[in-house]
Amino acid sequence: MDISYIINELGEHRDLYFNAVAPPIIQTSNFKVDKVDELRDLFEDEHSGYLYTRGINPTVDILRKKLAALDGAEETLVFNSGASAIFSGILANVKAGDHIVSVDKPYTWAQRMFEVILPRFGVTTTYIDGTQIENFERAILPNTSLIYLESPNSWDYKLQDIKAVAELARSEGIVTMIDNSYCTPLYQRPIAMGIDLAMQTATKYIGGHSDTVGGVLSGSEEMIGRIFRSEFLNTGSGVMPFNAWLLLRGLRTLPARLDQISRTTRKVAAWLKAHPRVEAILFPFDESFPQYALARQQMQGACGLLSFYVHARERSEIVTFCESLKHIMMAVSWGGHESLIMPKCASIRDSEFDASVKEHRMLRLYTGLEDPDYLIRDLEQAFLTAW
Repeated sequence: MDISYIINELGEHRDLYFNAVAPPIIQTSNFKVDKVDELRDLFEDEHSGYLYTRGINPTVDILRKKLAALDGAEETLVFNSGASAIFSGILANVKAGDHIVSVDKPYTWAQRMFEVILPRFGVTTTYIDGTQIENFERAILPNTSLIYLESPNSWDYKLQDIKAVAELARSEGIVTMIDNSYCTPLYQRPIAMGIDLAMQTATKYIGGHSDTVGGVLSGSEEMIGRIFRSEFLNTGSGVMPFNAWLLLRGLRTLPARLDQISRTTRKVAAWLKAHPRVEAILFPFDESFPQYALARQQMQGACGLLSFYVHARERSEIVTFCESLKHIMMAVSWGGHESLIMPKCASIRDSEFDASVKEHRMLRLYTGLEDPDYLIRDLEQAFLTAW
């Protein structure tokens, strides 16, 4: 299916809403029916029509169809946050006494679920270095029900061989789930590589304007239907119509934004790599990246996020550098129009800083839609101020 058709036409019936180019926000809590039997049918299968916006809503429906097509999936659910999508996707595929294999250092709220929530019900998790398929093979137990991936992750960009993991899991009857937020479906297609559930945070590139929050979970009709009827409806975590409309608006420009951001990132990465204050950079499409060959094999692009290590003796030098930036803002998240920076040492105190610990000297940079030379000038003046 052509991406231009998906983004501009799929799921849209303009003749039903006055031929408006932009779809309306159907801001309603519930929907009327004309026949008692219609109500009965909706009670039996709320997924079959419009009953209550907690479940299915026309504005959200348009977004779901587009995102499913982009993922190459049969069905998609859109949640009110990426954390909600992770929660439902995991919870739907474990039961008391089960075991999970997860890549190490997953997204904070996935890790919180593995370590705080699921142990209450006897569900255990084994964290592994996901860069080697052998580590997955060794970690699988007779009660393993789920393998959780994040490729690339959002700090050091470690990859997993997605096809190999999917094949292993399928041979063992284990469900696979991946956080695909870094790439989006435009730059990586996990479903086509055999993954059961592809998740992404719509807050990032799908929205693209840093003004709404959302999460996406795509998979087979059977899997998504099962999640819809239980975890999705029970937690009431579906995206609301206005937020879905904002995500639709962001989706219109997704290819153009990713293209611009990718060009900017490559230029900024090359500049940082050559800077005397920078020890090294981490970026999947840089030839120095440890898994460069795999990145090129399973990713169609890399954009936005990169990390770098600075030559710093004290935490205060990194603090001065970050606080001297005039145009690149210091904030969490990424994927919007604005460039952002986050130092790893923000989570420690001055007394805990150890220059010999490489992670303490690590910074994550997100390049937005600004001109690359504009960002480079800002970085350079901050380097000069700090050192």
